[in-house]
Amino acid sequence: MDYDKIDADGFGRSLKGIGLNLLVRDVPAQCAFLEAVFAMRSHQVTADFAIVSYGNQVFQLHSDGTYHANPLLGLLPENPPRGAGIEIRLYDSDPDRAVARAVAFGATVLQAPADKPHGLREAYILCDNGYAWVPSRPKDSA
Repeated sequence: MDYDKIDADGFGRSLKGIGLNLLVRDVPAQCAFLEAVFAMRSHQVTADFAIVSYGNQVFQLHSDGTYHANPLLGLLPENPPRGAGIEIRLYDSDPDRAVARAVAFGATVLQAPADKPHGLREAYILCDNGYAWVPSRPKDSA
């Protein structure tokens, strides 16, 4: 699918399974973070919306303003962190490389890369919107 050219109706109809839509204060800034730290691709980026791809998976970003008539907007905290309690796990991302990129980008590293008892090496990186991004890979991967 060409995420750079698909229209809203076609994109909406293509979605299957479980979806992720993140409300953010600044869509282009969030895209810049995701591209710089995790090498994700952003498509059709505007002030209000973006399609983001990670490998063969896709999710959406929407600005707060696009939710003006949605009851969820009233639940967002005015002060950060707004994404508290959610971990966005990226199982195909090297935590050591992601942390190095996050530091260079100026993002907050909540936890440096570490080997965990559940078989993964992972780190926690906080974006400006308060979401915890968790790059992970099996401990025995090089």
